[in-house]
Amino acid sequence: MVTLRLFTVLLVGLWLKSYFGTVQALHEQAILEAIGKELAIPGWDLNSTDFCSWHSISCSSSNNSMVERLNLSGFRLQGNVTLISELKGLKWLDLSNNNFQGSIPQAFGNLSELQFLDLSFNMFRNSIPGELGKLKNLRALNLSNNLLTGSIPDELEGMENLLYFQIFTNKLSGFIPMWIGNLTNLRVFAAYENEFSGDIPVNLGLHSELLLLNLHSNQLEGTIPESIFAMEKLEFLVLTNNKLNGTIPDSIVNCKGLSSIRIGNNKLIGGIPKGIGNISSLTYFEADNNTLSGEIVSGFAKCSNLTLLNLASNGFSGTIPSEFGELNNLQELIVPGNNLYGEIPTSVLRCKNLNKLDLSNNKFNGTIPRDICNTTKLQFLLLGQNSLKGDIPREIGNCIKLLELQMGSNYLTGSIPSEIGHMKNLQISLNLSHNHLHGQLPKDLGKLDKLVSLDVSNNQLSGNIPLELKGMLSLIEVNFSSNQFTGPIPAFAPFEKSLNSSFLGNKGLCGEPLSSDCGYGFEHNGNHHRVSYRLILAVVGSGLAIFTAVTVVVLLYMMREKQEKTTMEAGNTTDETCSKPVIIAGNVFDENLKQAIDFDSVVKAVRKDTNKISTGTFSNVYRADMPSGMILSVKSLKSMDNTIVHHQSKMIRELEKLSKLCHDNLTRPIGFAIYEDVVLLLHQYYPNGTLAQFLHEFSQKPEYEPDWPTRLSIAIGVAEGLAFLHHVAIIHLDVSSGNVFLDSKFTPLVAEVEISRLLDPSRGTASISAVAGSFGYIPPEYAYTMQVTAPGNVYSYGVVLLEILTTRLPVDEAFGEGVDLVRWVHGASARGETPEQILDARLSTISFAWRKEMLATLKVALMCTDTIPAKRPRMKKVIEMLQEVTQS
Repeated sequence: MVTLRLFTVLLVGLWLKSYFGTVQALHEQAILEAIGKELAIPGWDLNSTDFCSWHSISCSSSNNSMVERLNLSGFRLQGNVTLISELKGLKWLDLSNNNFQGSIPQAFGNLSELQFLDLSFNMFRNSIPGELGKLKNLRALNLSNNLLTGSIPDELEGMENLLYFQIFTNKLSGFIPMWIGNLTNLRVFAAYENEFSGDIPVNLGLHSELLLLNLHSNQLEGTIPESIFAMEKLEFLVLTNNKLNGTIPDSIVNCKGLSSIRIGNNKLIGGIPKGIGNISSLTYFEADNNTLSGEIVSGFAKCSNLTLLNLASNGFSGTIPSEFGELNNLQELIVPGNNLYGEIPTSVLRCKNLNKLDLSNNKFNGTIPRDICNTTKLQFLLLGQNSLKGDIPREIGNCIKLLELQMGSNYLTGSIPSEIGHMKNLQISLNLSHNHLHGQLPKDLGKLDKLVSLDVSNNQLSGNIPLELKGMLSLIEVNFSSNQFTGPIPAFAPFEKSLNSSFLGNKGLCGEPLSSDCGYGFEHNGNHHRVSYRLILAVVGSGLAIFTAVTVVVLLYMMREKQEKTTMEAGNTTDETCSKPVIIAGNVFDENLKQAIDFDSVVKAVRKDTNKISTGTFSNVYRADMPSGMILSVKSLKSMDNTIVHHQSKMIRELEKLSKLCHDNLTRPIGFAIYEDVVLLLHQYYPNGTLAQFLHEFSQKPEYEPDWPTRLSIAIGVAEGLAFLHHVAIIHLDVSSGNVFLDSKFTPLVAEVEISRLLDPSRGTASISAVAGSFGYIPPEYAYTMQVTAPGNVYSYGVVLLEILTTRLPVDEAFGEGVDLVRWVHGASARGETPEQILDARLSTISFAWRKEMLATLKVALMCTDTIPAKRPRMKKVIEMLQEVTQS
């Protein structure tokens, strides 16, 4: 009897568990169906009862009816997300990178099990709800890149287990509350690009092992608190663009793992801590635009990993320590705008990786060392506004990788060495102005066919301006003023388009653009009446003008007749056709294409979604068919449009430069148009689409024929395009397969090159605050540094290489929760898989030779996607390794 009673109780218990489980499952399904309908989530089968199998959903292993994870990141969703708060078992909620608006639901505070909440990169407005403070188990909160206002609510102090607190790029204001310093588990606090004021809390970092603190671009005042360094665990410190004062705390040197110190654009005083050499991991040190003083400490020489040292615009004095020659990894030494003196430090020239040396606007004296080009990687040499004297050494021609040479405003004498013409890569600027140089301009300067800006003004140069300078095909800016040049100015478009002030101060100089005529003419009817060519041109020009005017009138009449006839036949047109957008500005850089491109047709094409080819991080791309029969690829820029519109002249100048950037694996703008607040960039149309489409769409069609050699050729071409960009100091902001176009012969062309320049037309900076890159391609260090770097480009290229090898997307749910293509590939051995199992079997099983090449290429991809930036190869090395694959 007892046994029967126990058996009955057990059955009832099992039934109740099953009943309540069924009720719970029905409840969860009803909520998910409502969410799916409200947000229009693609791919959810609302007719299926097995909601745990729907993509983006993970259920509890112990209770299969409870949803634990909901990851809707990157679907561009919109709608009301409040319903999600009914999923009471949620531990992980990711709604980032969508188009959600309105306020953050207060009801999210009821998700008591929640450990991870990411609402970043949306358009949430108003204040942060204090109800989120009820999330006691929350370990990561990311509200970044929204439109949030107000202060940080004190109720959030209840999130006592918080490790990652990210609220950057909003419109938050007020003080940073003191209670943040009491969060004992806090590892990352990123609140940059807001409007916070007041002091940094003096207890921040005192009770937690803080790894990253990024508060740049606020209005913070006071001193840098010692507490930040108390636990000696800090790895990244970014406080630039604030109003901080006081000195750099000496305790900073105790953080031996600190790799990045960025404290520029503040009001800091005093010197650099003498123990700075104790920070053995230091890679970046930026303290520019402060009021720091004293000597540059030699302790930096102990930081063997130091890559960049920027002390510009301070009050440092003394000399540059000779010990800096020991910094084998130093790439950039930037110290302009100080009171440094002495000779140019030859020891620094021994730094084998030195890429940029900026000593401008100091008091350096002595002569330019003859071994100035000992470092083979030097691309930027900026020595202007000093007291350098003597000749420019002929050895300067050995700087064959130099992109910019600034020697203006010194006391240099002698002539300009013809060896400067050997620097074929010189592109950005050659400035020798305001010196005491004499003699003639060397004809070899004409070999600098990539140079954009030439300034030799305010010297004592004489003779004719050589005709050979017409070889400077990329020239945009010139200045020959205040010299002793004579003779005619060569008939050369960059000269003729320049302001006449660029040639003034040369008494013997004549011709366009100066008003002084060179007096060349001819004798008419045997009389000695000299007739000016200008007069002849004026007469001929007038005749041509009259002819042109008549032709235009006739053509307009014919066009009007045709248009009226078309209107009669077609009847009433729609409002869309009638409304003609106002084009503010536009130009086509290639004279041969100007007649073929119609700006009105370009704008009309962009206004139709049916013409959209692809969508990228920074732009949408459209197909535009011209009346002439020409087809264009038109790039419509996104969020930065207003900034660019307000800097039109700078934008045009950058685009003109880029239009002359010659490389077989880069797309170049052929023109632009601006209408309303929209910037359009014009490119050639590539019928084979993007590499992403080739890999993930075309290769899935039945007619696809596997072709590994084509893929390898594409991989090498992309690498060569990126290597060239790095060679000319351009860092790509969005390396991905979607930004690689394929021409009719499947030659790859890297696109979106312009974006890195147009984000800041005045500087062409490669350091931005907005997220740069596409999901799955962004290097892991970007989350901490927010800097776009060459090693970061290598990582993104490595992802593209893995796509080529595996034909898999960079982000795919098939990899598992939180696993992308890189992690999936690197984790193969841990899963017990061989390298062959990673490769696309349709290719690797065709032949042994193909499989061997693919495995060799896989090794290159693994090197490129190393988590440590310093271990990744340079793009030039990548090319060498891939070429070895083909040769072997």
